Amino acid sequence: MVITNGPGEGCSTYPLLEQLASGGSLDKQELVDLLSHLGGDLRRQLYDLAHAARIRTYGRAVYLRGLIEFSNICKQNCLYCGLRSGNKSLSRYRLLPEEILNCCREGYALGYRTFVLQSGEDDWYTTEKLVLLIAAVKQLFPDAALTLSIGERDDECYSRLYAAGADRFLLRHETASANLYRSFHPTMEYENRQDRLNALQRIGYQVGAGFMVGLPDQTAADLAEDLLYLQQLQPDMIGIGPFLPHRDTPLKDELPGTVEDTLDMIALARLMVPDALIPATTAMGTAHPNGRERALQAGANVLMPNLSPMAVRAKYMLYNNKICTGDESAQCRFCLEQRVKSAGFHVDMGRGDSLKHLSRSLQEH
Repeated sequence: MVITNGPGEGCSTYPLLEQLASGGSLDKQELVDLLSHLGGDLRRQLYDLAHAARIRTYGRAVYLRGLIEFSNICKQNCLYCGLRSGNKSLSRYRLLPEEILNCCREGYALGYRTFVLQSGEDDWYTTEKLVLLIAAVKQLFPDAALTLSIGERDDECYSRLYAAGADRFLLRHETASANLYRSFHPTMEYENRQDRLNALQRIGYQVGAGFMVGLPDQTAADLAEDLLYLQQLQPDMIGIGPFLPHRDTPLKDELPGTVEDTLDMIALARLMVPDALIPATTAMGTAHPNGRERALQAGANVLMPNLSPMAVRAKYMLYNNKICTGDESAQCRFCLEQRVKSAGFHVDMGRGDSLKHLSRSLQEH
């Protein structure tokens, strides 16, 4: 295919990108073709189109979520993750319910109205314990949204947590390539991951999916499958970050994913699922000093500052050199506000529900 000049534009445009930006859809091969041409002016044009799509849907607001990493204990053994059960070098911790509530109290006083409770797959936190914890959070802070990121559980557990007051659930699909998924997840099943996402949607959660960019042996075709899966799933939230190796995993010597490739995926996800909330991840900030700002300018609109106790932050190490492990919560919020402003946006401390959820709520009422 030939790159041609678009009408009235000084730089080259690509027909497939124009098709996508105008609300059209692409098949897998067309996405692969588009990815193979990205670079220079075309990449800049992609980011500009994604930025414009984000402004149309969410304006210049960047929503802050207070992240509480409450346990680094995990029964799974994913090859890329520093929390993997096979990592015997990691100092493990688990916050008790009252410690988690104290983090929420601090966050609420700082203005946060969304809390994200994230952990490894830690079975000590049974359904009963999680129900009591969620009910306590919602009783203390009824106007705050509560997001869970705790991995795979059964339908009964998900339903009870939703009934207790959990609003959202983050469960990255990690990769939509069955072969890649199986090669990196020896203790998990590819089909089960997608089944769990479907279950969360059926129950009524605002659901977040997402994937890593730059995994070993990942191809443009694999990335195209990720984007098409997200378009089919239509999640409320999409988390996309670069693969970053961890020194105590089997992938420790692999090359990391690049910021540029990750920005491409964020921008394409914005065009293909325009109503989604898309975080500028901590991994992006770790990969590049201005990685989060660049993600915001390429279509992202969420940041998740850390509210975890200082004593445990360095132990929740999914990858090497994770940033923001030494910042006080108030300091972290101030820093991010300045970064958001420097990128041309403004902080919104509200619940920040997805447009899909708000539309669904209006229809129900």
